[in-house]
Amino acid sequence: MGAYEEKKETCGTICLKYLLFAFNFLFWLAGGVVMAVGVWTLVEKSDYISLLSSKTYAASAYILVLAGAIVMVTGVLGCCATFKEQRKLLRVYFVLLLCIFLLEILAGVLAYIYYQQERGKDETEPECMLNEELKQNLRETMTQKYQQNTQEQITRAVDKLQQEFKCCGSNSSSDWAESVWIRSRDANGRMVPDSCCKTPTELCGRRDHPSNIYKVEGGCITKLEKFILDHLKIIGAVGVGIACVQIIGMVFTCCLYRSLKAEPY
Repeated sequence: MGAYEEKKETCGTICLKYLLFAFNFLFWLAGGVVMAVGVWTLVEKSDYISLLSSKTYAASAYILVLAGAIVMVTGVLGCCATFKEQRKLLRVYFVLLLCIFLLEILAGVLAYIYYQQERGKDETEPECMLNEELKQNLRETMTQKYQQNTQEQITRAVDKLQQEFKCCGSNSSSDWAESVWIRSRDANGRMVPDSCCKTPTELCGRRDHPSNIYKVEGGCITKLEKFILDHLKIIGAVGVGIACVQIIGMVFTCCLYRSLKAEPY
């Protein structure tokens, strides 16, 4: 009877080992996805981040990169702990899983908080959906910092924003009338930056007719807002989604830990 129980326990342990190994492989792949989303946000959208007054958006992306890197290392550690059947390694693995779980939940919560802040309090009025701080900050950035010394990143970000989203100014193209650069001689008679033009060419910003610039299409603030909210949904969903999957891994780890005999001291 004792031999049967031992054999039964061994079969159960073997099944847990392979389940945990399969989980670790998927977990390692998921870590790569998490890190890729964070890196993509920081690299591809870094110009837009410089236009935001809040650092929450960037912080959530940095947390995902950190969590993704730890996940990939933890996945390898989990495989080693599983096949070596070492309770100490399993304990370390469980603690790392818990830390990653908390990091990804934090990233998701930060993204959700920023999402709610940017949406505003009154969702019944479209104009109120835009965060006033973001609107004011973008307008001041465009009028006060565009084409100014040591502000090359801001200038590049604004040009990229206007071309990619096919917009001009923060609220409208008339915002550029208050621009420090437009009012200076350096503008060479431009009424708007050349990046406002539908077909950008040198000095095309001298003519602000709707056939030449993005005038009737509106300002950039609404389109930037939509872009941010869409990407915050992605960041939050990835962080929280994979964190929930980790609960399965922690359950498997606990089961395998209990099934192994305690190491002698």
